Amino acid sequence: NHTLIEKISTESDHFIVAQNMDELLTQMKALDDEKVLSCDNVKAAVSDYDQMLSRGPALWNDDQVRRIQQARAWRSDKVRTCKPAPIVSDKSGPLIAIKLRLISRKSLGGIQTNLQSQVLSSEGAAIPGLYAIGEAAGFGGGGASGFKSLEGTFLSGCVLTARSAIDAIN
Repeated sequence: NHTLIEKISTESDHFIVAQNMDELLTQMKALDDEKVLSCDNVKAAVSDYDQMLSRGPALWNDDQVRRIQQARAWRSDKVRTCKPAPIVSDKSGPLIAIKLRLISRKSLGGIQTNLQSQVLSSEGAAIPGLYAIGEAAGFGGGGASGFKSLEGTFLSGCVLTARSAIDAIN
């Protein structure tokens, strides 16, 4: 939907559209306040993905691509799910990147932690040197609530709690 892409790219500074990988990475780097983006890692991941697709469906070893193919086996999903294609190709484009802010909305029990992913004692005090992340911390940690949240949002909570633990340990 070219009209939607144009509208979003002009109205949001977190939505980047570029014609090639170098231009995309330059714009992404400009939004990287924490200076964690590795252009070499992005290029390597895109190259690995594109090479994997070039080997043909019988040799696709990416679980996400296999799941897309499985979804496309159903007629209703086939019309709304894109066929796997290389990211960098003469036939593709423009390239789009969206800056996301990881949030945690799940809490499925687990070990009680504070916002630094430190495990709390039954009295509520942080236990020195003990951290819990991801599922062990109920995904959210810090008392995050998962009430009425959507399935498929677990990864951001795992990443968020892991980053909090790393920051606290360092």
